[in-house]
Amino acid sequence: MRSHAVTSLSQRAVLVTGASGGIGRAIGLAFAADGWTVGVHYHRNKSAAEDTLSHVNAAGGSGALYAADIREAQSVQQMVEAFCRQVPMPSVFICNAGIGGSQLLLRQQEDAWADVVATNLTGTFHCLRAMAPPLLAHGGGSIVVIGSHAGFQGSIGQAAYAASKAGLIGLVQTAAKEWGTGNVRVNLLLPGWQQTGLTTGVMPEGDDWKDHLLGRPPSREEVAKTVLHLAQLNDVSGQVWNCDSRIL
Repeated sequence: MRSHAVTSLSQRAVLVTGASGGIGRAIGLAFAADGWTVGVHYHRNKSAAEDTLSHVNAAGGSGALYAADIREAQSVQQMVEAFCRQVPMPSVFICNAGIGGSQLLLRQQEDAWADVVATNLTGTFHCLRAMAPPLLAHGGGSIVVIGSHAGFQGSIGQAAYAASKAGLIGLVQTAAKEWGTGNVRVNLLLPGWQQTGLTTGVMPEGDDWKDHLLGRPPSREEVAKTVLHLAQLNDVSGQVWNCDSRIL
């Protein structure tokens, strides 16, 4: 019987932020099915994170829960340190946590703007800054940041979200350049339209996929498997991986 305790120093381990549901949960399950130990991060929704962890265990992986507010640098640092104490040789981190918003630019409230940017962009900055040192200390590893097509093309009513995701492009490519000599790979992945809490009310409906060459969005399972694959590529860094059929 497989033990679900985090005990083996040689066992492959990944920490997934925003893993309580949606894309983050799917990514965690993809790693679990491949036998990884999965750190399940959440902010407020502990019950949903516990549900993710139960699915991780059922999929053949193991793991533990980690709470943190990624808007706060100290909270992120404590989370990463706790994860590294349980798994002293982590090899992969996935920066997936983020929030959305829906306000036209001229109606954009400043507090809502600040919250989206603080979570999606500054929160990812906090994560990268905390995650890189343990990877550098152990000879390298991989960080995959979940971005958005909106960061390249913009999106009506999504000014704060699009701006925060656009900022991730420069952040990821700068990190990749700075940490490449330490064998730390940093890549950005665009998951395409996925039915999550972030896309409620803005996701295209029916057959309205004319900007997709294949006429459909990508499946969540395929996106998760792509993250798993990308995270294990030894010779790829500073790249943008688009998981749907839209041309950037």
